[in-house]
Amino acid sequence: MFMNNRNSSALALLLALLMPLSGCMSVADAVGYDTASLNNEAAKSYTEVVKQAQSRQMIDTTSNTSRRIHAVFNRLKPFANQENRTGVPFDWQMTVVKSNELNAWAMPGGKMMVYTGIVDKLNLSDDEIAAVVGHEMSHALNEHSKKAVGQQVLTGLATSIGGAILQSQTGVSSDTLNLGSGILSEYGINMPFSRSQENEADSGGLYLMAKAGYNPEAALSVWQKMNNVSNNNNALVALTSSHPTNNARMEAIRRQLPQVMPIYEQARRK
Repeated sequence: MFMNNRNSSALALLLALLMPLSGCMSVADAVGYDTASLNNEAAKSYTEVVKQAQSRQMIDTTSNTSRRIHAVFNRLKPFANQENRTGVPFDWQMTVVKSNELNAWAMPGGKMMVYTGIVDKLNLSDDEIAAVVGHEMSHALNEHSKKAVGQQVLTGLATSIGGAILQSQTGVSSDTLNLGSGILSEYGINMPFSRSQENEADSGGLYLMAKAGYNPEAALSVWQKMNNVSNNNNALVALTSSHPTNNARMEAIRRQLPQVMPIYEQARRK
């Protein structure tokens, strides 16, 4: 369903007036993107991206890296299902793409991609892979994309209520692969989440990996390795970036370790 600019602006204004009562999540519901609808639309687009990757022979199903990513994903999945508070079951799916890009992302409803570069270039252990996958799962479980839909409507940035405002905002650069560039651009996957959402995903990811028996301390080493590749800890980045700096992430993770390490120790003893 699409609307002209006048109707869209009027709706955005009306919803903005209701924002104190509703919030972004309820706004998304109000314009037709309840959780089930959002997940269904994302699944359709995910299928298109996967098809494009297949046509370019970019999907990796046979390498050791791919097998390790899928093994970690499958071990985390039952715990992600336990943490699902959305009221809608997720059909989790993982696709591993052959690319040197250091990235991973999740669409609404648990549709995920991990690029081999983030594992191979950073030489990630299975525990560190769990930190990456758990982080992305947490984005989906916390419905950060749904919140982004409501925020776009409220700020009047969206000119239509339909596929064009569906957001995944997971930090993926579609330019590097030119993979599903039209779909990824439409869905906003090349736009970052906010600092608070990134911190929330880091935190949720720690609990998921701990429950699955992966050492949460590995999340620290992921960001230490990222620092070696791209150090973003200068004062300008700290002030202007939508993402927390790598060092800020590590500090937040250190503060949470006393809460999650006992969960990990218990899971390891089972």
